[in-house]
Amino acid sequence: MPLLASLMRRFAGQRPFAGLSIAACLHVTAETAMMVRLLAAGGASVSLAASNPLSTQDDIAAALAARYGTAVFARAGVDRRGYYRHIELALAHPPAGPDLVLDDGGDLVNTLHTRTPDLVTTVRGGCESTATGVIRLRRMAADGALAFPVIAAHDTAVKRLVEGTCGTGQSVLDGILRATNTLLAGKTMVVSGFGASGRGVAERARGLGAQVIVTEIDPVRALEASLYGFRVLPMAAAAPLGEVFVTATGSVDVIGAEHIAAMRDGAVLANAGHFDVEIDVRGLASLAGAVHQDVRPHVDAYDLGDGRTVLLLAEGRVVNLVAAEGHPPEVMDVAFGIEALALAWLAGAVAPGNAAAPRSAGGQLAPGVHEVPADIDAEAARLVLAASGTTIDALTPAQQAYLESWQTGS
Repeated sequence: MPLLASLMRRFAGQRPFAGLSIAACLHVTAETAMMVRLLAAGGASVSLAASNPLSTQDDIAAALAARYGTAVFARAGVDRRGYYRHIELALAHPPAGPDLVLDDGGDLVNTLHTRTPDLVTTVRGGCESTATGVIRLRRMAADGALAFPVIAAHDTAVKRLVEGTCGTGQSVLDGILRATNTLLAGKTMVVSGFGASGRGVAERARGLGAQVIVTEIDPVRALEASLYGFRVLPMAAAAPLGEVFVTATGSVDVIGAEHIAAMRDGAVLANAGHFDVEIDVRGLASLAGAVHQDVRPHVDAYDLGDGRTVLLLAEGRVVNLVAAEGHPPEVMDVAFGIEALALAWLAGAVAPGNAAAPRSAGGQLAPGVHEVPADIDAEAARLVLAASGTTIDALTPAQQAYLESWQTGS
């Protein structure tokens, strides 16, 4: 993770989080451990809860607590009540509450406002990692419920490309293949949602020889999928055709009971969205005469009573983190690097790559959802390119003058 390594050296000297506490709700993995270490190197006191109980790696949680003194509240397989209790504990460490928050899916910010509202007043701002979380935060802001500024880290061009299209595209197929050991070549895959993540899944599935159908509600994205050469259908029309289904929308009941009732025998259902709501698991259970759990690791077989069986992966939770290892470290290096720079900017630290340019964004941003400054996105890309030994051109003075002038003709 070369970007985090370079930022660790920078933050150790600049100490952008000196005296600040950061509460984080993230997937507790080795990659997240590097992010926690980076924030600590920058002077922060970090508390960590898990954003998904099935993705928590207990050995990583234990190592962060024992070796690095991180306040970790996470355990693999914890139930829903314990999951939210862990978030509350992370928010209340220290008891006065956090100065900054780092969220993955919006549950930490939601819990802060609904279950521990007395701690809201201490928070300067936060950062959200996922498209799903940003959707929830924008709804909170529209209702006037969001009490502090949050940076939508997912919405940068670099993060959408690296984490969404490349990372999700690869890791979701990795999870499906590990869970099922099926051959995708020649199969019909239905991908619901053609955002950055859905596009990555669709492109990589096509690269493995699958025939890909895309479902969408957004006409622009549907047109884009069509122009990329994918067949676009409503889910009701795609349901009888698909053999493997992947949801990547951030919405609820994308695959409903009525769709499952029309599916062919052996259909595989997988979710790439953050929360386990995109596939109507309760509706699936209501259709089933019997459920056989763990017919393979992370595969449950639902017998529909008419000779057909539908296979649900990872209990409907995010398949790449449950059935596989999530994004590769190179992907999370870029994603976490952008979030770390955004948090430092929000805290009023120095601008990326420029120790002489102080920022005071934390005191100026109004409550609501804000974009990552473009220079942070560009800085992250430059650092990653430099670490890989890649060089690019720079504008000459004449080119810069031409682009900045409206008086020069063609």
